[in-house]
Amino acid sequence: MPLVNHLKEYRARIGVNQQNMGKLAGVSRQTISLIERGDYSPSVTLALKLAEIFDVKVEDLFEYVEEKDE
Repeated sequence: MPLVNHLKEYRARIGVNQQNMGKLAGVSRQTISLIERGDYSPSVTLALKLAEIFDVKVEDLFEYVEEKDE
């Protein structure tokens, strides 16, 4: 998947579990889990909200990595 995220690392830095992270962001624990596993790409709105929670830029949480054809 070309979207790499660092949500789990940032969440660990502030000592928040997935359930509480979901509450802070207004989504379910399952959504946070899916994002962290790379199975779900958040909307722009959710990505911005998550970045705001951590007081970082969206690019600090998420990065696009071009997949290479082999």
